[in-house]
Amino acid sequence: MKQEATPKKAHRQLAERILRGGQQAAEPVLSGPLPSPDEVAAVVNDALSVVLPGTRRTRLAGGTSRGDARERLAEVLADLEMRLGEALFLTAHRGHTGKAAAEDGCRRKARAVTARLLASLPELRAALAADVRIAVEADPAATGTDEVIACYPGLYAIAIYRVAHRLLQAGGELLPRMMTEYAHGRTGIDIHPGATIGSPFFIDHGTGIVIGETARIGNGVRIYQGVTLGALSIKRKQASEPGKHKVPQRHPTIEDDVVIYANATILGGDTVIGKGAVVGANAWITYSVPAGRRVGGG
Repeated sequence: MKQEATPKKAHRQLAERILRGGQQAAEPVLSGPLPSPDEVAAVVNDALSVVLPGTRRTRLAGGTSRGDARERLAEVLADLEMRLGEALFLTAHRGHTGKAAAEDGCRRKARAVTARLLASLPELRAALAADVRIAVEADPAATGTDEVIACYPGLYAIAIYRVAHRLLQAGGELLPRMMTEYAHGRTGIDIHPGATIGSPFFIDHGTGIVIGETARIGNGVRIYQGVTLGALSIKRKQASEPGKHKVPQRHPTIEDDVVIYANATILGGDTVIGKGAVVGANAWITYSVPAGRRVGGG
């Protein structure tokens, strides 16, 4: 059992100095408690156990009956529902701490969002099965689906993005971004949960990839390490209008079957990379590219 240290007078004095210094510096203050990194990780790992077959807590030995598989999966779903509901409550309730009526409403919202996310899991699992297949087909180094699921950071980041994106669509607050930032820390791949990404989708290697909030990516797209799908420099007031939920598109559109090679940078909400186009390594693109065209560096 972990031993708890007892604070001394010197600790309390130092704590007071820290708080006073922060107050004098007008430091930002959280509007309420948020899920801890460990709680976010637990939600992510339970979700991955559901949407990626045979991983983590749903891993089963050969010859296991369908009934046993269903029971194991049901256990994970029960834990996911509990952990996700609590994390969603914390993100919804920030700013309302101590208000009983608001707490009831935030609990109801968390349960509703959790139910919508759980209902979408069969569809998400099917999308990720397609993501696994394109990785095996597109990468000659892949020995099979086991290697892709166990070892590919791109698939890991895509899986977390797909759950976080659906959670955002279902009304989840802040937690979707916390989930994709968890993936960012683990893989070096930064995908905003607001981005729209078709299926299948393949990321090869992946380190240093950035996909912005309003990027739109079609089906069958393949991208390599260091690719940025970003925004041109704009003022914050242009990025989102107060009182409006729809965010204007600031990031590019990538149509079906496009290939984007390493370290290419594609910027701007009006930029469209047409179906089947190929963007070369190290390219800098701020203009639209017609379907089937090859552009950029070598």
